Amino acid sequence: MTVDLNHFTPGLSLAGGLVIGLAAAVLVLFNGRIAGISGIVGGLLASARSSSSDIGWRVAFVAGLVGAPVLAGLLGEPAHADIQASWGQILAAGFLVGVGTRYAGGCTSGHGVCGLSRGSVRSLVATATFMTAGFLTVFVRLHVMGG
Repeated sequence: MTVDLNHFTPGLSLAGGLVIGLAAAVLVLFNGRIAGISGIVGGLLASARSSSSDIGWRVAFVAGLVGAPVLAGLLGEPAHADIQASWGQILAAGFLVGVGTRYAGGCTSGHGVCGLSRGSVRSLVATATFMTAGFLTVFVRLHVMGG
């Protein structure tokens, strides 16, 4: 394994991790809610069908997720993602991730960031499962299928 030193950004990565942790802590401390994206978006969709009172913070959270990279791109160099997959593969992967988050009772942000920090055994098992599935997928794709 080699590290691409041109794109190695430990300082920015650390800062990003600290901001994510801070945002998760603020949400749980001041709102009593877990910063799991699948739960937030799922609750937003459920709120659209009912008259839920927590729609405001959910909309603000999702707007921040979408707006932050847009704002960063306007203020500086836009992020560039080199995705080597077709739209069909992207849609299939998104669908499978959605199914997995329903079975796991949450997503990587809810379990991996928030659940592990709370010492949740369920989140530890879910995160280990997410990571193992990811490792196996990459291994099979690159070394078995020759991708």
